[in-house]
Amino acid sequence: MKPLIDGKSVTVFCCAFLFLFYSCSAVKNLAANEMNVFYSFDPEIRIMVNSPKEIDQSKPPLLIVYALPNGNTIEMTAGKKMKSGDDWHYDIQHIAAQTRFLRNTLKEYTIHIAYLESAQKSWPSWRKKYNDGEIARIVKKVRSQTGNPVSVILSGHSGGGSFITGFINAYDTIPDYISRIAYLDANYSYDDSLGHGMKLLQWLRSDSTHHLSVLAYDDREISLNGKKVVSPTGGTYRATQRMVKYFREVTDIKSFQDSMIIEYECWHHRSRFLVHSNPDTLILHTVLVEKNGLIHSVLFNTVFEEREYTFFGDRAYTNFISGE
Repeated sequence: MKPLIDGKSVTVFCCAFLFLFYSCSAVKNLAANEMNVFYSFDPEIRIMVNSPKEIDQSKPPLLIVYALPNGNTIEMTAGKKMKSGDDWHYDIQHIAAQTRFLRNTLKEYTIHIAYLESAQKSWPSWRKKYNDGEIARIVKKVRSQTGNPVSVILSGHSGGGSFITGFINAYDTIPDYISRIAYLDANYSYDDSLGHGMKLLQWLRSDSTHHLSVLAYDDREISLNGKKVVSPTGGTYRATQRMVKYFREVTDIKSFQDSMIIEYECWHHRSRFLVHSNPDTLILHTVLVEKNGLIHSVLFNTVFEEREYTFFGDRAYTNFISGE
């Protein structure tokens, strides 16, 4: 499948062999130098692949797969400059702007990002209807549409972490082409009894380019409208502690605390757990994404780490937020 570009729009012809995609369409670019292609994917999935309009074939492709949080659309997740009357969800993640920041930083790559939205607006609910093999199929097809990159970053926020878990469940071993896994306050469904820790450790051991990023905060006591949000066994704080406990049993973990961020690190800096201590008991769920969460998960342990941005600092991508 090859998009035909006339400078104003993108038309995508779906050939018969792409039977898994039953409809495709293109929309106006969020930014003048980008193109967005929408797919409908069976079962009950909507996908937008955002790519540079001009593809430099000399640059290797890098694909970021981003599974949406519960209750958010692709457009909300991408974000935009806010106008009077706009829904607040458009101003809480800004994944499009964070991706533009990454493109401006990692100029040696052609970066594609695939936004994955389920019809239920909830990946945990979608997974109750469909098996995890479908998730593997989704990633395989999106990868094929972006030049079969040898480097794929699997990421998600909130309920989007359930998509990551489903992908891990679908394989005996995590595929080598997954270069980074990024749980952006999203690891609720981590479960040692399902082999998640074992598979992650095998994957980290298998290649020195593999990286694991986990962002979380102490959500044990947060409340909304006078009621506790997290159950006595739930939340990403407890899930992260389960992960750290498993990792600590098989490898050395170093821990540090800088201001309010507790950091657990292992595998030669390639596995990083960042936990906000949350002394004021605030709801920081999506704030961890907003404050450069995706940027940091892609750039940590590279020469670009904390260069022109700070994790949990001011938005480093403000100038990359589109008005569309």
